Amino acid sequence: MAASYISVPRDLTKVKSKVVFNLTKRQLICFSVASLFGVPSFFLIKQISSVSTATMGMMVIMMPFFFLAMYEKNGQHLEVMLGHLIEATFIRPKHRPYKTDNNYSAYERYRKAQTEIDEIISHSRIKRRTK
Repeated sequence: MAASYISVPRDLTKVKSKVVFNLTKRQLICFSVASLFGVPSFFLIKQISSVSTATMGMMVIMMPFFFLAMYEKNGQHLEVMLGHLIEATFIRPKHRPYKTDNNYSAYERYRKAQTEIDEIISHSRIKRRTK
């Protein structure tokens, strides 16, 4: 009698539920949108130029949708990674200086402020005496 083994992944968080044709819901949606844009573009381009050019044009139009469906790195999909890239490149400031606030510098600021207050008070007392 031959034993049959089924491989079970150790990390169950990486297991995705498959819907149809061993594809996830996300992949089905992205492939459907890709075919919605790609197939009509093929026929439109084919009227203007050759079949090989139309095929290449269709592939160029459909490729971003395929990347959206399939690409995932460190648990993040392509649009999340692009959002982080856009935020880091265009939205956030380029120069982000490193600032610390340790107890010693806070004490120095307090001491400096206290000496300025003492000087202001002493000058105001001197002015009152001279009046």
